[in-house]
Amino acid sequence: MNALVPSPIVSFNQVGKTFEVAGGELEAIREFNLEIAEGEFVAIVGSSGCGKSTLLRLLIGLDTQFRGEIRVDGKAVNGIGGERGIVFQEHRLFPWLTVEENIGLGLVNEALSASERQTRIADFIELVGLTDFTRAYPHQLSGGMAQRVAIARGLVASPRILLLDEPFGALDALTRQQMQDELLAIRERARITTVLVTHDVEEAIFLADRVVVMEPRPGRIKRVVDIALPHPRQRSSFDFHQLREELLHELTSDDHYQVPLPAQIRDLPLAFIAC
Repeated sequence: MNALVPSPIVSFNQVGKTFEVAGGELEAIREFNLEIAEGEFVAIVGSSGCGKSTLLRLLIGLDTQFRGEIRVDGKAVNGIGGERGIVFQEHRLFPWLTVEENIGLGLVNEALSASERQTRIADFIELVGLTDFTRAYPHQLSGGMAQRVAIARGLVASPRILLLDEPFGALDALTRQQMQDELLAIRERARITTVLVTHDVEEAIFLADRVVVMEPRPGRIKRVVDIALPHPRQRSSFDFHQLREELLHELTSDDHYQVPLPAQIRDLPLAFIAC
C-alpha cells in the first residue's frame, strides 16, 4: 500500500528488512511505502513485532542494512544525520550530568562557540519548561520531567525531523496525558516534522495528523487513516471515540495481534545516541 504526499520530506520506497535468527531468517518488514510531508505529525501503530521500532532505527540511520530506499529531503539515508533527532521510551539521561549537560550532549557535533552553545541549551530548557531545574540531576526529576529533558536533547541541534519511539510508555496514565499535551505545545513552537511509534491508539489519535496501521509477520502497512479532528482534541468526544473504535478494530481483526516478538529480535541492543 502506498501513502503519498506532495513534496515529502521523508519517503520510504519498497523498504524491507530481514534479520538473521537461529534456524534461519525473520522478515521483519516487507515492501513498506510511505511519504511524510514537512511539518506533518505521523503516528505508526501496531502490535508487538510489526516492525514499528525497526522502521525508526532505519530512518534514524542506526541500521543501514535494508532493502529499498529511505530518503530525507531527497537524500538517501545511509547513516545518522543531524537533521534527524530521536527520543526513546527510556529517557537515557546520564545520571552524573545535570539537565543542561544532558541536553548539551545533543550539540556534540555542532560547530558552536561556548556562548552560542550555552544560549542554545538555555533556549531549549525554557522551551520544555525546566528553567528552574537547569542544574538538577536526573534522580532529582520526576519521570515526566526527565522525558522533557530527553525531548529537549532531541531538539537542541534543530533537526528537521523528530522521531519518537514510545516516548511516554514508561509513564503513569496521568503524566502520560500531560506529556502528550506538552509535546503538542513544544512541537507547535518548534514547528518540526514528527514521527511517533506507539502501541497506544488514543495517543496516536490525540497527537497525529495521520495514523499508519501496521500488520505483522512481516511488518507492512494495513491502512493509513487521516485524523481530521481539530485541535485541541477531546478524548471524550463522539468523533474521537469513533476513530478509536475504528483503529482498534483494524488492529484486533489481525490474526497476529499481540503475538510476542521473538527473543532474538526483542533482545537486539539499541545503541544510545545523544541527539
